[in-house]
Amino acid sequence: MSDAAEVPPRARRVQGGSATADVVLSAHAGGNAALFPQILALHVPPGSVIADVTYGQGVFWQQVPKGLYHLLPSDLATGTDCRALPHADDALDAVVLDPPYMEGLLRPKAATRGGLGTHAGLRTYYAAGGAGEAPGGGRWHQAVLDLYLAAAAEARRVLRDHGILIVKCQDEVSANRQELTHVQIVAGLAELGFYARDLFVLVRPNRPGVARLLRQVHARKNHSYFLVFQKVPAGQAVSRYRSRDLPPR
Repeated sequence: MSDAAEVPPRARRVQGGSATADVVLSAHAGGNAALFPQILALHVPPGSVIADVTYGQGVFWQQVPKGLYHLLPSDLATGTDCRALPHADDALDAVVLDPPYMEGLLRPKAATRGGLGTHAGLRTYYAAGGAGEAPGGGRWHQAVLDLYLAAAAEARRVLRDHGILIVKCQDEVSANRQELTHVQIVAGLAELGFYARDLFVLVRPNRPGVARLLRQVHARKNHSYFLVFQKVPAGQAVSRYRSRDLPPR
């Protein structure tokens, strides 16, 4: 018999919690109003101070219980540009951003701009040549990306460390070029100091119509994204950041 002390068998790891299929999924078919409360429930604690800086008609919030969060709605109708927010540094727990995400809304010539109804005010203000022209004078899809990045930089200013930024976006084809907007935003926000915490795909339930189609070259987009980011404290590397719950104040 060996004199060496016997090493006890390693305890078998047992997964905690209860088995369930009732979990939040990454892909959904339906509308913004049904998905948005699930995103909040997963990533933003009740009672958090949330600024929706492109509030519009408040569609995202239609199924969120009243009083669950301290909501600060603003948009162009309230005189608020999402790139110049009326909030102090490090003041908010979360920010929601849903600016115009198709280049057709931001074209220099008013006669060729897309978007009607609730988008009319946005396209007039943020379009090239409008009162809030995209920084850097970007055109076509670049104007869209410039707007997202400038708004995200402002969101970082007003968010406290580890705060949550929820971004709505959609990929597009612009000037016959495939633009994977969600990938560009993830890369751009990493440079600004945001960790990409989660991603949700929202598929529209009906088939989109296309006018005057001569020959299809790219797949028609029938999905959009909610991207969830977390503010990495200054001095920490985004590549080494680990997702964590929003700490109490």
